[in-house]
Amino acid sequence: MPMPTGIRGSIKSTKTSKSIKVNSHEIPDLEERRDSRTSPERKSSVGVMDFFNKEKRHSIGLGGKGSNTPAKGSPKNSPKLAPTKPAKLAIDMESPPLVFYGNPNQSTGALLSGQLLLTVTDPGIKLQNFQMTLIARVTNKRPITKDCPNCQVKDTDLFTWKFLTEPTHYKPGIHTFPFSYLLPGHLPATSHGELGHIDYVLDGRAVCAVSDTITVSRTLTVQRALPGSDKISVRVFPPTNLNVKVVIPSVIHPIGEFAVQMSMTGIIDNSLKNIQRRWRIRRMNWKIEENSKIISPACPKHTNKVGGEGKGILHEDTRSIGGDEMKDGWKTDYDTQGGEITLEFMAAIRPSSQPVCDVDSPTGLTVHHNLVLEIIVAEEQTTGKSTKGAMPTGSARVLRMQFKTTVTERAGMGISWDEEMPPIYEDVPSSPPVYAGMEDFVGDLPADESLEHMQR
Repeated sequence: MPMPTGIRGSIKSTKTSKSIKVNSHEIPDLEERRDSRTSPERKSSVGVMDFFNKEKRHSIGLGGKGSNTPAKGSPKNSPKLAPTKPAKLAIDMESPPLVFYGNPNQSTGALLSGQLLLTVTDPGIKLQNFQMTLIARVTNKRPITKDCPNCQVKDTDLFTWKFLTEPTHYKPGIHTFPFSYLLPGHLPATSHGELGHIDYVLDGRAVCAVSDTITVSRTLTVQRALPGSDKISVRVFPPTNLNVKVVIPSVIHPIGEFAVQMSMTGIIDNSLKNIQRRWRIRRMNWKIEENSKIISPACPKHTNKVGGEGKGILHEDTRSIGGDEMKDGWKTDYDTQGGEITLEFMAAIRPSSQPVCDVDSPTGLTVHHNLVLEIIVAEEQTTGKSTKGAMPTGSARVLRMQFKTTVTERAGMGISWDEEMPPIYEDVPSSPPVYAGMEDFVGDLPADESLEHMQR
């Protein structure tokens, strides 16, 4: 293997020059070393040689033991010089966080703006082509063929900025290229789920006339914030008289707690004479489930594995991202008509579970969440109206309820880009506004003499 140019030059210099200078010490040549062994006149240079042999042998770079530079013909540790680029690209974002406010069919989108910076370091370069593309990238973690990149990743170009119409020469310095785009509100938000990913990437490319292509890439985070309010759900559990009323928020957030209110009625049965049967809560479990679905399509090369073009395989995944078990904390009232049990607790998503917000993408990726409540009740009976000495009857039931819950990002101020815009020129009226309480003057004006008197 040929040696690098810098090392070959250093070895050549040791053969042609008379001495090598290391730390300001003169090192005699090999011919002078042989003369120093026999000639007593050159014994003074032995101390310099001993200093070189013991401490500075690794600095010559001949590839010996302890040397930092490989010897001639060494296949390993050969230094490689990285090619220098005549320019570099960078993306400077100026727009606020990209947030879609509202449902996909109602959102007005999010405004994207920034600058693409071209820093020229050489005396000057000539660009043949210069553009940047906004890409929507869908990564399938359950592809039809694991080793096929076309089955795993699918890119869709949303918009392309072309900064050049003809080859252009640029001088050294920083050149700015502004860009802007309105992301449509129907697009799915950024999602990193168990079955697939949805990302938005800015890909900039500058093709030079002589050197290679200069590239830059930046991943954007697109979020969606949905408004929400409390919703009330009522569940009936026949053949018993149990009714459960649950009040939960319609949307929850990946970070933070939310309150759950529950009340159970119809827990007392007085159908038998002098015998009262009633239900008592023994335990309650709650959990938040994340359900993911994705359709894995096949590339044109592997369509035979799914039965033809336009078909795919459906994958589903369910995992728990939060939950707890409660054995107390509720209040039981047997004195009211029919009896009542009330309960209020705080629930939250585990941050360590890395939750994914709700998404419904036309690419086949769907994520939604459910709040599941399981209440274990046991029946007991007493004689008369006494609340003491209740005996269990051995009858128990599991009351299971499931509520659809939307996980979304926090809206913050909740102001969309179109509501922050000032009025345009066409919206400003041509005449001044009319003030309330103003009336037209009716009557004769004063004479000229009066006006002159007033001026005096």
